[in-house]
Parts: sequence; C-alpha cells; structure tokens
Amino acid sequence: MRLNLLLAGVAAVAMSAPLMTQTPASAQPAPQIQPGAVQPVQDVVVDEGVLRPFQIAIAPFGGPGGSQISQVLTSDLTRSGYFEAINPGSFLETGLTLANAPNFPQWTRIGAQAVLYGSVTPRPDGRNDVGFRLYDPYRQCQLVSYQFTATAEQWRRIAHKIADVVYQRMTGESGFFDTRILYVAESGTELNRLSRLAIVDQDGFNPVFLTDGQETILTPRFSSSPDEIVYMALGRDYSRIYLYNLSSGRRESLGQFDGQALAPRYSADGSKVAFSIIRGGNTDVYVMNLRTRQLSRLTSDPGIDTSPSFSPDGRQIVFNSDRSGSPRLYVMNADGSGQRPISRGGGSYTAPAWSPRGDLIAFTKSSGGRFSIGVMNPDGSGERVLSSSYFEEGPSWAPNGRYLMFARQTRGGSTNLWMVDLSGRVIAQSAYQGRGSDPAWSPLLDAPPANLGLGQGPDSCPA
Repeated sequence: MRLNLLLAGVAAVAMSAPLMTQTPASAQPAPQIQPGAVQPVQDVVVDEGVLRPFQIAIAPFGGPGGSQISQVLTSDLTRSGYFEAINPGSFLETGLTLANAPNFPQWTRIGAQAVLYGSVTPRPDGRNDVGFRLYDPYRQCQLVSYQFTATAEQWRRIAHKIADVVYQRMTGESGFFDTRILYVAESGTELNRLSRLAIVDQDGFNPVFLTDGQETILTPRFSSSPDEIVYMALGRDYSRIYLYNLSSGRRESLGQFDGQALAPRYSADGSKVAFSIIRGGNTDVYVMNLRTRQLSRLTSDPGIDTSPSFSPDGRQIVFNSDRSGSPRLYVMNADGSGQRPISRGGGSYTAPAWSPRGDLIAFTKSSGGRFSIGVMNPDGSGERVLSSSYFEEGPSWAPNGRYLMFARQTRGGSTNLWMVDLSGRVIAQSAYQGRGSDPAWSPLLDAPPANLGLGQGPDSCPA
C-alpha cells in the first residue's frame, strides 16, 4: 500500500512528410498603410495577474484551406487563456491581404488589440506558402511578418506554428502549440482495464495507439527530443523499461535488472535515464548512462525512494521518499550526494517534475481526502496549489514551463487529461476527450523560428 501511494504519480506517428521551411515575410512587398487618425498607444502586459484576455481579431486566411487554419489558430490561442478571439461578425473591414495593412481605426473601434491575417498560396511543387501578418492597431505598426512552407497535409501543424509565433510575440514566452501529448489510453472496466501507450496532438487531434494492450503501460516520458520516449511495461511475468523511437518505431529494452525497475525519466540532455529498482524489499533511485549502459545507485535509505526527475542543467534530481514516515519531496545532487527534504506542508507529496525553466518543481499532493496539483521553488519555498479535486495526479510541464498537463478522475467517473497554467486561473479539460492518464508533454516538434521578421518593414513596431 505504501509503495502504491508513492507510485500514484508515477509510431510511427512522427511527421513523415518533407520538412517544413520557414522564412520571414520581409521579401513580400511592404503593405500599404491605410490613412487614419493616430490612436493612443495602449500597452498590454500579459502575466499571471491578467483578468481579461487579450482581444485579438483573427481574420479568415485567404487561399485553399485558409479558413481551417484560422479556426485552429483561434482554438489554440483561446485555449491558452491569454487571448480572446473577437467574433468575426463584428469586423468592420474584410478582405485583408498581405499586400495591405489594416485600416487601423476600424479595428480599434471594435476593441481589437491585435489583428492577425494571412493567406495560403499553392506552389508548383505541390507545397503551400502560408504567410501571415500581426498588427498592433493602436500603435499602427506591424508586430510580426512571417511565412511557412509545407505540404497541404500539414496545414494543422502550420496553424500550430503560427499560434506559437503569435503567442511568443505577444507574451514574450515560447509557445507550446506545436507539440504532442504522450499518455496511457484507458478502456474497459475497472476490473478488466486495457491500457495502451498513445500519443495525440496537443489540441486533441490525431490520436494514435503505439502498443496493442498486451502490456500494462506506466509512466511514459519524453526525452529532450520529441522522437525519443521511455516507458515502463508490465507483462504477465515481467516488467521492463523500454526506449522507443517514434519515427522508426524501434523499441529497445534497457535490460534485465536484479529487481523490478519503475518510474523512468530522461535527463534533460537525453544522455541518462533515472529510475527506481525494487530489490530485497527496498526501493532506491538509480541512474543509467545510455551510452555506456553503466548503472549507478544514488540512494540507499530503508525508505521507498522513487519518481526521480532531473533539473534542466542535469546537476540535481528531485524524488519522493517516505523515509521520514510519509511521502515527501527530496532533492539530491546528480551523483546522489546532498540528499535533503524540501516539501514542508502536511499531506503526502508524490510525482515531482522539474520545470524545463528550472525555476519550479511540480508535484501531486494528497491531504484531507483530496488530491492537488501544485508547484514549489526548488528549495521548497513558495508552495502553492494550482488545482484540487477528488483525485488528480502526474503533472507534466509544457515546454515553455507555463502550463501543466495532469490526469483527473471524478468520483465514480473516468480519468481524463486536464491542463492548468501557473496562475491557476486557466484550467480546463484537455481537448482530447478520451480516457487517459500519466500524460507527458513533448518538446516543441521544431525549434522556434530564429527570426520573427521583426523590424524588417517600414511599418514595423519599435523594439
């Protein structure tokens, strides 16, 4: 029972089409600015204290499939909680093209704090150029001008990538829309449950099963690469930790251990995997160097030590242990030295996950008959609860360190994936509506554009 509580938190689906290309749209003719009275400058700060979402006008993109791209963009930005898309029925100007800037007074009149529009242009080679512009109608200047090139089938990913650019430009933080969620898909009854490793786009589309249900799947986790994952599989008479390449479908076992291995997680650079081994009635944290396959033991306490998670710089590991009597969070150096408790509140702490930004540690906490998802500083200070309900567990960070995905179960109901932001203000069930648990958020599928087309046109906004 003690171990079960501690472990409670514990493809061939990669894009096979040709790689997308991305370029600033500065090569396009500079848009002609419409005449109009200069409006007062309006500064908008998007942070945890925002109560009213940023008002953005997203005009339907022109060209084949353009309206679909606009719909996905609207859904992505709205789901972030920091944007509210203005009803297109209130637009006073229509027919926007990349060759012209908006008529700014017509957008400030309806309260738009940003105007986004674009078009899809087919190329002779069968691919599409998708260009877009983002304007500040109050300052009457261009915030972003950019273009992606991809196959027609990749239109959803193009929409996610545009949403990432807009989110980054408006908030100053990296986006998270061009990502996927790895999870354990659940079906069947409580007594006859089928679990399969599955993956889905972050907006809930394109779910794919990666295993056939012959094994029980636990704790899937991404490497620093969106193609490499690790997970635990339980068969009839075995338990194994597998490395799995999503592009090739190649699966490789980490090997046989003297004891049951569980709760694996990559280091931030993907060179190591930390996990626990139950051996001789004791559970300790180990780390394996994936190049040499050398295994090192990091803890040796009589308590149950499990669920290790590396800091982004690889120098520390957070884990949970009941060595003090109840599950708490501990931090140690990557070589196992300097083990020290950090959680200070009442209740049981499990499933720690270090933020990709390094500034926070997420966790599951049970207290008073309820479960919560919370965060704390790496030294244990600043603890705060973001979400609480009958049962929830297993937080996983978005690559920008702003959002968490977790599993929530209602009393007598099914388990589903949910999302919450660091303010606790944005919380909602994931767009994926199926039953699922143990989510893991991928890194961005592509590196963000190095150049957002800033300051490259005569109407660009000042830095």
